Amino acid sequence: MFDNVCKFLRESFSTDFATWLLGKPITLTELSPSELSLEPIRADALILLQSDEVVLHLEFQTVPKADIPFRMSDYRLRVYRKFPHKRMRQVVIYLKPSDSELVYKTEFVLENSLHRFEVIRLWEQPTEVFFNSPGLLPFAALSQTEDKTRTLEEVAQVIEALNDTRIRSNVAASTAVLAGLVLDKELIKKILRSDTMRESVIYQDILQEGLEQGIEQKAQEIAIKMIKKGIDIETIVDVTGLTIEQVQQLQAKTLGNQAK
Repeated sequence: MFDNVCKFLRESFSTDFATWLLGKPITLTELSPSELSLEPIRADALILLQSDEVVLHLEFQTVPKADIPFRMSDYRLRVYRKFPHKRMRQVVIYLKPSDSELVYKTEFVLENSLHRFEVIRLWEQPTEVFFNSPGLLPFAALSQTEDKTRTLEEVAQVIEALNDTRIRSNVAASTAVLAGLVLDKELIKKILRSDTMRESVIYQDILQEGLEQGIEQKAQEIAIKMIKKGIDIETIVDVTGLTIEQVQQLQAKTLGNQAK
């Protein structure tokens, strides 16, 4: 969910990100991982934007991962292979506070090779930075603020003042999702108006994702009941719409629990 929100924000407000990270409002277009040679390591975490002169590579992470330094190095070489004359800015943005030493790693070292990239820990960033552009507002509550509730209230006020209805609803929905990393969901509901978010594209995606998860959960519950009655896998697949692999996994787990 957080990956989808961050990708949505950079697609909708790429100039805001360019102003924040590159220092000027450069017009950026998407660079698909498929345009680079080799398969992407993990395309869902990858954001590549480009202009005529520079490529901006962003990685948004809720938790630190040990393979981040290698991934940054790998994509730097891929982009160089495709665009040898373009500059590249690589930034890992950690959304949620962590004590892990991984959030401080800015290098990939392999024998005689050394590659450096940048890291932004949002909880160390000045809050006012994120009030400069609509596309950055959703990150304000994750910043270096002593009162996250008050900051979210201030964000809500700015959102309500936005003239464009579409931008207002999209920013509100994105803010609600990201604020969930640091604040209680019920509190967020009280501060951000649900009617403002209802028309948002990202809000509709969240509802659809929840609906699909609910449908699959119900299908799994039905499958488990059928497994307990000894019904064959093929019939369970036909009735529930689950895959053979999913039913087999549920069967192994259900029968294993019964054997205990």
